[in-house]
Amino acid sequence: MALHLLCKDPVSPHNNSPTLYYDDQADTFLLQSWIVKDTGRLAGLQIPSHETVVEFPKRLLDLFPSAADAAALKKSPDAK
Repeated sequence: MALHLLCKDPVSPHNNSPTLYYDDQADTFLLQSWIVKDTGRLAGLQIPSHETVVEFPKRLLDLFPSAADAAALKKSPDAK
């Protein structure tokens, strides 16, 4: 599996999170972000036991790559 760092929240106080990665083997994205613990907000969601919910700021969406960008990463000779 080769994970590619795609973007980080530019205003994160510790520049650690939220962070978006691309897994070129699974052809999926991984989002490292804040755990939602507010039971009131979670009550309106149906979350299967094998899933979780994370929260990230709207400003990060502008940094997300397009599906075409991900496809290019998968075909990249640097991808392992």
